[in-house]
Amino acid sequence: MENDTLMTPEGLQALERELEQLIGPARDEMAERIKVARELGDLKENAEYHAAKESQAFLETRILQVQRQIRTAKVVEQSSDGRVSIGSTVVVREDGGPEETWTVTGVNEADPMEDRISYESPIGSALMGKVAGDQVEVELPRGQMRLEVVRVD
Repeated sequence: MENDTLMTPEGLQALERELEQLIGPARDEMAERIKVARELGDLKENAEYHAAKESQAFLETRILQVQRQIRTAKVVEQSSDGRVSIGSTVVVREDGGPEETWTVTGVNEADPMEDRISYESPIGSALMGKVAGDQVEVELPRGQMRLEVVRVD
């Protein structure tokens, strides 16, 4: 039995769009790339053909991964009680510093460069269930981090 993949509604929509792209245009482009490489001659010594086949294997693996994530998706709606949950946008302040805004997401949606953190990450898990005004301490590889929850949207 597969485990549920917790995600936001937006995360599921993004996976569905990715799968559509992979199964349609990406597969078509890969088939064309293999066809062109085949025409270059002897397949045993044809580096273009072998590279295209390797790329095809990566593409098919990604399709299977995305299909599994969609199949096991459990869409979690954001809590409306003011508590941090998956889908919440949280404004925090570290030790009186500037405010930072993060969105708590499912594991597969996390992208720290886009201020999207997983609910399973050290910071995300420490914030789960918290409300504005709560203080949290998070143990990180670089040391202890103290955060104040300023606002939960």
